[in-house]
Amino acid sequence: MMRQYELVERVQTYNPDCDEGILNRAYVYAMQKHGLQKRASGDPYFSHPLEVAAILTGLHVDEATIVIALLHDTIEDTDATRQEIDTLFGEEIGNLVEGLTKLKKLDLVSKRTEQAENLRKLLLAIAEDVRVLLVKLADRLHNMRTLHYVPEQKRARIAEETMEIYAPLAGRMGMQDMREELEHLAFKTLNPDAYQTISQRLEEIRSKNLSLIGDIERELSDHLAQRGIKAVVKGRQKRPYSIFRKMITKQLGFEQLSDIYGFRVLVDEVDTCYRTLGVVHTIWASVPGRFKDYISTPKQNDYRSLHTTVVGPHRQRVELQIRTHDMNRIAEYGIAAHALYKDGAAHRPVGASLPQLTDESRAYAWLRRTIESLSDGSSPEEFLENTKLELFQDQVFCFTPKGRLINLPRGATPIDFAYAVHTDVGNTCVGCKVNGRIMPLVTQLQNGDEVEIIRSKAQVPPPTWETIAITGKARAAIRRATRDATRKQFASLGRQVLQAAFSRAKRDLSDSLLELALPRLGQPTVADLLAAVGRAEIPSTDVLKAAFPDYKDERAASVAVRGELNRAEEGWFSFAGQTGMKFRHMNSDEVGGRGLPVRSIAADMPVRFAPNGGAVPGDRIVGIITPGEGITIYPIQSPALKAYDEQPDVWLDVRWDIDADDPVRFPAQIAIHSFNEPGSLARIAQTISDNDGNIDNIRMARRTSDFHEVVIDLEVYDLKHLNRIINQLRTVQNVSRVERVNG
Repeated sequence: MMRQYELVERVQTYNPDCDEGILNRAYVYAMQKHGLQKRASGDPYFSHPLEVAAILTGLHVDEATIVIALLHDTIEDTDATRQEIDTLFGEEIGNLVEGLTKLKKLDLVSKRTEQAENLRKLLLAIAEDVRVLLVKLADRLHNMRTLHYVPEQKRARIAEETMEIYAPLAGRMGMQDMREELEHLAFKTLNPDAYQTISQRLEEIRSKNLSLIGDIERELSDHLAQRGIKAVVKGRQKRPYSIFRKMITKQLGFEQLSDIYGFRVLVDEVDTCYRTLGVVHTIWASVPGRFKDYISTPKQNDYRSLHTTVVGPHRQRVELQIRTHDMNRIAEYGIAAHALYKDGAAHRPVGASLPQLTDESRAYAWLRRTIESLSDGSSPEEFLENTKLELFQDQVFCFTPKGRLINLPRGATPIDFAYAVHTDVGNTCVGCKVNGRIMPLVTQLQNGDEVEIIRSKAQVPPPTWETIAITGKARAAIRRATRDATRKQFASLGRQVLQAAFSRAKRDLSDSLLELALPRLGQPTVADLLAAVGRAEIPSTDVLKAAFPDYKDERAASVAVRGELNRAEEGWFSFAGQTGMKFRHMNSDEVGGRGLPVRSIAADMPVRFAPNGGAVPGDRIVGIITPGEGITIYPIQSPALKAYDEQPDVWLDVRWDIDADDPVRFPAQIAIHSFNEPGSLARIAQTISDNDGNIDNIRMARRTSDFHEVVIDLEVYDLKHLNRIINQLRTVQNVSRVERVNG
């Protein structure tokens, strides 16, 4: 176990002016508080926070972060209090230690919802201070290093969570070395057979090529030195998980892998990187398609380097990364390398504020943008899913027509691009041009694509876009826009319901009157109240009573009588995803040409089928709100719907809700062309009757000496019944064509 002076010396190696006093106090305080506590390994518990602190010294963090690491378990696992920590180390350190304690209380190896909720808390805490992330990642790394001491039934869950959340999060923060070690340890636990097999194969290759890495290092160093380039060349064999991931993603066998050796060339200046690349490509043949310039277009985690693959000595493929020493520092330390402070931390009095960041990295900016999605009201599970998607994705770089660079996950579509530009651009997107050509919105974008978004103010993003988009920002915005559109539809319906109810009660409806009734109805705004009425959550009579306490419902008796109607005369369909809101379709004798009423908890509202063609169960249907007339139900294939393409606010998503044990007939219309011969109409009518169809009306649309066209209004049970009748009619003698009419 590292001693007190050793910890201080580690910090002093990179920060000679560190505050030794606060480090010593934290070491002694944590050791005393943890006392005789033991870990699962049998080691003193204090060894854990001490090892976490040691990991962080490798990242060259400030002494305040080391203090937080030493204290991060004290409030939860000992009798230490927040007040004590505030007094000894300052309020800000106390706040961060308490924040880490709250994160740990909901252990991330629990159920999915708790895991998602704790990820929210983790990211929110990180947004307030990046040192929370550094301590959390170091804490997880030490836990993974000692995972073999944990009971076997818990190991897989901890390793899976590390692979899904912590490793990619470390990668997104630019901490590549930590990411690789976390992945390595998790892979070893999750897939021990594959780990063992790949490790054995790598060992065989290493034993056969003992001198290969040294040969390449010396040969490349000599060539660079001959051209006056001062460089440090380091080679290594790739880790088992890196090999495994490549085999899976590229669908390759181990024998097909050729670039299992990686080399890093470190130089002093940026222009020297490109000179070095020229030397490499001069002495060894480059592999086509394997060059990437992350210097001119850095990754979102601030990673900068030149990548190339060449055919080196012994005809062995070799992957090279060429970067400056500063770039390498950022690649190794990631976000920790951006901790540029206004003042030195030395000699800061107890209780003084911690130094603040003066430079925010691109990786931290990404994290803040991700956290913005927390305000979208998505469920914890959705947030977890979308965050994982963004953590795992590599990047592609696309451009707007004006040359603005947009970073997107690999596999992103123009929909993701539109929302990356601005939420309003995404919500009004109706099409796109990629490199000047009109392309489908499902097109996967490639590096260097120029994307132009075609927009329309009448557009509302369809819910199906959520299955196309891959970025969390786009998915959250689509869900939000869908919720808003649905809410707007219900609010429009609710207003019409209330207008009808107030009119029957001979009262005037106004928003100011509804505002006065809001407290009694428990609604925050008039829009919320209207939407609740539209969803049948609040009856219109309750609104009347809230607005007019003396109101009495004189229709109660008639409603009770109507409730005794024979259900055999009724058919039902309802709002998709809603309960308690059903429309009643009465038989033709009862309708008498009037609009069909809505039967719901709230009130009745005129509802009717499309005047020409109707709709039957089995049709996909939509409702169109017509002010003053109510709702008209159309089959989705009806050409009449084209008139409403630019009016998305009047569309309602409705569905059938049929009782299979209580069949009801619904209106449909067919057009029949037949030769004009005696008995042809009788044969048509007999066929319909034989197939249990009911003819409601017949009219001659056209008649000549040779043929006639008959339009028949039918009543059928569903689409299957209608299609059976149509197919039977097509077999009738002298009938040339039978078509369904969609008005």
